[in-house]
Amino acid sequence: MLKINLFNNQSYKIVSFLFLSFICTNLKGEVILKDSTINIIQLPINYSKERTALSIEYLKNRHGITQSTPIINPIMVILHFTDGGSIKSIQNYFNSPTIEDSRQINKRVSALNVGSQFLIDRDGKIYQLMPDNYLARHAIGLNYCAIGVENIGSDKNPLTEEQVVANAGLVRHLAKKYKIEYLIGHSEYTQFKNTPLWKETDSKYITYKSDPGKKFMEGVRALTKDLNLKSTP
Repeated sequence: MLKINLFNNQSYKIVSFLFLSFICTNLKGEVILKDSTINIIQLPINYSKERTALSIEYLKNRHGITQSTPIINPIMVILHFTDGGSIKSIQNYFNSPTIEDSRQINKRVSALNVGSQFLIDRDGKIYQLMPDNYLARHAIGLNYCAIGVENIGSDKNPLTEEQVVANAGLVRHLAKKYKIEYLIGHSEYTQFKNTPLWKETDSKYITYKSDPGKKFMEGVRALTKDLNLKSTP
């Protein structure tokens, strides 16, 4: 393992088996993760006909977008934590096409279950749950243009250094594939309200989040600084 100083005297361990990559610094001495080759494990949830129909309905009713498929054009990556659970339990939870009855605030606006395109374990292993350009319900107002990345962890069980590196590598991978302009944490998504990017038909439908944490976002941004991704509208 190699330790590097990233920011504010914080250190992150770079785990060699996670990435075939190299670390370098720019002229300002800022550390960036370059040219990563990542291993993405396929762990698909059931994107069934019912989920497809609910996703198309969600695009129309929540975002005002009418189309015949659940395909999105990603320009944003939003990082989350799961608030507990394991890879298996989160996959099982997302697998249902419909949201559970206990989530009444969410269910009232749509029966579509929550989900994300990617899920990252505490050791940094990356799992893909659905095609990265299929709609997932993970951030109000932005699902039509955002790829969601969930991380196993919580406020009481903070995300790991391995997850910092894995998220940075995944963001870099997605930025090569799509025209990604923004990288934000779930706690930052409300900054986009009242901007052209915000597409939620009910102005009162909003929730406030703490995930994935300020320190975590600082770490991922330090490793992707050269991509010049925006954090605000």
